[in-house]
Amino acid sequence: MSKQLKNANKEFRLSSWAVDNPSVIYVMIGIFLYIGLKSYFAMPREDFPEIVETKIYVSTPYPGNTAEDVERLITDPLEDRLKGISNVVEIVSTSQEDYSIITVEFDEEITVEEAKQKVKDEVDSEKASEDWPTFNNAKVEPNVFDLNISESFPIMNVNFTGDYPVEKLKEYAEHLQDEIEDLPEIKEADIRGAQEKEVEVAVDIHKMMAAKVSFQDVINAISNGNTTMSAGNLKTSGQRRTIRIIGEVEDPKELEDFVVKSENGAVYLKDIAEITFSEEDKTTYAREFGESVVMLDIKKRAGQNAISAADKIKALVKDQLENYYPADLKISIANDSSSRTLNQVDDLVNNIIFGILLVVTVLMFFLGFRNALFVGFAIPMSMFMSFMILNYLGAFVDGMSFTLNTMILFGMIMGLGMLVDNGIVVVENVYRLMDQEGMSRIEATKKGIGEIAFPIIISTTTTVAAFVPLGLWPGIFGQFMIYFPITLSVVLGSSLFVAIFMNSMLVSRFMEIGEKELTLKQLIRLSIILGGFGLFILIFGGPVRGLGSLMIITALLFWTYKYVIKGAAVQFQRVVMRRLENAYEKQLKGALKGGNVYWYFGLTVLLLIVVFMLFGMSLGSGRTKVEFFPDNKPNEIYAYIEYPQGTSIEKTNQLTLDIEKRVYAVMNQDKYKKGD
Repeated sequence: MSKQLKNANKEFRLSSWAVDNPSVIYVMIGIFLYIGLKSYFAMPREDFPEIVETKIYVSTPYPGNTAEDVERLITDPLEDRLKGISNVVEIVSTSQEDYSIITVEFDEEITVEEAKQKVKDEVDSEKASEDWPTFNNAKVEPNVFDLNISESFPIMNVNFTGDYPVEKLKEYAEHLQDEIEDLPEIKEADIRGAQEKEVEVAVDIHKMMAAKVSFQDVINAISNGNTTMSAGNLKTSGQRRTIRIIGEVEDPKELEDFVVKSENGAVYLKDIAEITFSEEDKTTYAREFGESVVMLDIKKRAGQNAISAADKIKALVKDQLENYYPADLKISIANDSSSRTLNQVDDLVNNIIFGILLVVTVLMFFLGFRNALFVGFAIPMSMFMSFMILNYLGAFVDGMSFTLNTMILFGMIMGLGMLVDNGIVVVENVYRLMDQEGMSRIEATKKGIGEIAFPIIISTTTTVAAFVPLGLWPGIFGQFMIYFPITLSVVLGSSLFVAIFMNSMLVSRFMEIGEKELTLKQLIRLSIILGGFGLFILIFGGPVRGLGSLMIITALLFWTYKYVIKGAAVQFQRVVMRRLENAYEKQLKGALKGGNVYWYFGLTVLLLIVVFMLFGMSLGSGRTKVEFFPDNKPNEIYAYIEYPQGTSIEKTNQLTLDIEKRVYAVMNQDKYKKGD
């Protein structure tokens, strides 16, 4: 008997402390709301988590050599060196005309920076050997680098069209390119559909032989003549001035007068060669709706906000169109990934608001309006705490960057349905003690949470444990999936904290038995305050407009409850709930009576076995399909066309044009125009 009395009177120290120190909890709520809201806007937005492959690439250009020579002189010596590095899983190489690329894959026990340094050390050692090839009197320089997936794909394209030659469009694109690359969020902006200009010196071999001029003579003449150099210092008027000899060529025509050979009469470059200034060979084509454009391919830096970057780029384009570019120049933005990311974030906000409304509406039927708000409060509070924790978690976890991406948003939306469980248990148990035991608010809160504190802690822990295996997935996909269990753990942990500390304090101060009737005058005053502030925030709040919507909906909810829901809720509590409780009590007593316990247990085990068997049969027959992610209707289609290596870009472009025509023919069909 004494043990039962002790259990009935036990308290949970943390929640009791929160009840006894309401001022501290109020301050804590304010701080968490402020930091959480600030973190929500500070967290970068992007489509997917930043995945860093433990692969290091070694690229080596060696112009003028066949694939066999590149492999023999560059690839094989480097491979022999790299095989001795620890933690290497696989080495893959490709040797082609003028170029070598080696991919070194490491295991997950080494960081990318450490792997890169190891590869660089071995490459430098091999380059220092006497047998390493040279080009233009200098040793061939391998480039060691790593690739970040989030920096590999463009976030948008900016297209330039108009009644201008390609050179002029390229000039306009270069101006905007400089402006965009100055943004801190942007890694680079590459120009597509236009080539750089180059000077081509086409020598006549017969004239060279007649003049006894070698290729090295031509190279030396151009190199030495196209140079700006320092000529020392000059003291004049008490000052020291630096002298520079400017010799860089500004007009390609100047090359014609370069002296290639001076023995037995001067031989000029124009005597043995034809000099032209034209575009380099085509390497890219860019089109929009079949029309040729000059395109800027824009890539953001890893960990930066894609939405912020896109907004700044759009503002730059608008400003340059108004103040710099001619009126007849057309600039369009395509493949803007920020809109998709923004829609995902908006979906999260809408789900949070909708979740609050659903939870509060359902709980109105069981606990009444006031007590339902306690549980509804747990949703935004837990979310803001989660934003706060995730935003600062990246600083303490090496190799991880927490951004608002698909996996984190998915984890938060899934946690939305589970985070209210702790709040419901706390509020319901305290309400029961006040209603049935006649306890005061503070006493009921302390003893009520004392009864259920460890059960909800264990329940939350077991729920988190169910998702832990997703964080143990190896490889690249493991890096992708680990954000989901971490986010879910943070959300559920935050809901547990809110239930034990904040909900306990709030119910100890504001919970009441029965419903307090709001007069029409009070309801109007409350609606004006909530609706007025909500409307102001909705119009002028910018990124926090969702808060304004929530305030307006809350004001409408007060009216809906008073004149629509309240009567149905009271009827539900008095009639339906009592019938459900009586039926459940009767069923429970029957199950625990005599030998019925064994029958129920046996039937439960048998049902479990039957369900597993039926599920296995359904999988085996193919009736139940298995897929890793649910099928989703895409709004974008990417087509990659690849010819055998060495195929000219003109041939690839011609095939692309043919495919474009077929795509337009399908898109222009009436059934697709109508959206069917």
